[in-house]
Amino acid sequence: VAHGVVSSAPTAPLSARLATLFDGLTRIIHLHRPLEAAVEETFVNKNALSSLKLGQARGAALLAPAKAGLAVFEYGANLVKKSVVGAGHAEKAQVAAMVRVLLPGAAAEADAADALAAAICHAHHRAHSKVLELAR
Repeated sequence: VAHGVVSSAPTAPLSARLATLFDGLTRIIHLHRPLEAAVEETFVNKNALSSLKLGQARGAALLAPAKAGLAVFEYGANLVKKSVVGAGHAEKAQVAAMVRVLLPGAAAEADAADALAAAICHAHHRAHSKVLELAR
């Protein structure tokens, strides 16, 4: 349907950047009316401050769909990569290339491709979960 990136000014205070992320995601949710959301789980960086900031941004990314009443599903980075590329330790460029193969017309790069990869992962695993539910 769509893809893109919510950006904020790198020089803005962290609180303003988090508000920009939350507001941007909220606008996208209202515009496209998804039924569910998928978010990649956080990995730990060597730099503790970077990990903390990533965790705060992830909090905003989890809060926006939750406030809109969406179910939010979380997937590990390796599972996302394996679902799209076939290898859990794929490089970012490989993920972007496979997203473009799987979603022709989506010229997504970097972060937008990562988000689409999480959505593809969710689609695969959600479909598998539904088949298991029906088999019971």
